[in-house]
Amino acid sequence: MSTLRRTRNTPLALALAGAMLVTAPLLGGCSIINQFLPGGGGGIGGVIPGTGVPSDFPSEVPLIDGEVLLGLSVPGDDGEKAWNVTIKVSGADAFDTIKDQLTGAGFEYQELGTTGDGASGGFTKEPYAVIVVVAQADGDWTANYTVTNAATNN
Repeated sequence: MSTLRRTRNTPLALALAGAMLVTAPLLGGCSIINQFLPGGGGGIGGVIPGTGVPSDFPSEVPLIDGEVLLGLSVPGDDGEKAWNVTIKVSGADAFDTIKDQLTGAGFEYQELGTTGDGASGGFTKEPYAVIVVVAQADGDWTANYTVTNAATNN
């Protein structure tokens, strides 16, 4: 098991925590609507997931082509924000394509490990941290992106 280094800004750790919260219900076969939105409506802080990429998703973060199954945007404190997008992919090899896209866009890669036949990784490029998990759930392969930004007041 790898250890994340502590830094003054911890966007990668925050993104990982967010990815765990969002992907755990998906990987367990539970609906994110039922898990996080009581009665399938309402939402956390008025955030309601949709089936498209959020309109304010950062254009600097490339996404793999595929059917978007879930997209949401969550405002935070002091200008911080988080986004989550889940895309249907063809298989575990999609992670290699995603890694190439993100590193090609200037993101630094950090391996986080494997999930059965899938894979996960962390990517950073100021001001964003991206956690990607490619895994199989209920017979379908998905790529889950959790993106955070840390407001910088320097």
